Amino acid sequence: MAQRFRGESVHKVDGKGRVSIPAQFRRVIEAGDPKWAEGLAPFVTIVYGGKQRDFLEAYTEEAIADVDARIERLPRGSKQRRAMEHFFNGQSLRMQIDDTGRLVLSQKLRDKIGISNEAYFLGSGDTFQIWSPDGFEDKNADIEEFLDSFGDDFDPLTLLEGTDAPAADAGE
Repeated sequence: MAQRFRGESVHKVDGKGRVSIPAQFRRVIEAGDPKWAEGLAPFVTIVYGGKQRDFLEAYTEEAIADVDARIERLPRGSKQRRAMEHFFNGQSLRMQIDDTGRLVLSQKLRDKIGISNEAYFLGSGDTFQIWSPDGFEDKNADIEEFLDSFGDDFDPLTLLEGTDAPAADAGE
């Protein structure tokens, strides 16, 4: 099983839009880039999406290749395929991480999600998200409310009931 993006952190964004990617995320990005080797800079694909997107979503090379393969299986010319191509190909950027572990977020991307001097990073399994700190709190307050509605003794794993759990790989 591939490594996963986990955790959250806030990082400074300088005037040129440079922001450090959390170190633990960089290891996942490297592992998810089949062409990466020590001394080379890995790539990610940043999907910024349309007006409905208030955050940026970063995919490793392997993760975006999986999305691309799934899009290619849709009927050519179908509205669903055209929408997916528009979203994942047209409204995205392939970016190289610099040798200090930073991404450069253009002014257009910063303006789109409301980032000024800080960016909030959130691990999301096979992707990670970049939000403005305020935007994240505003858009995700409902998740905390949802979890709070179960009470103090709530076990979040109960939300996974009914899903098939894959057998654990003894080698990991």
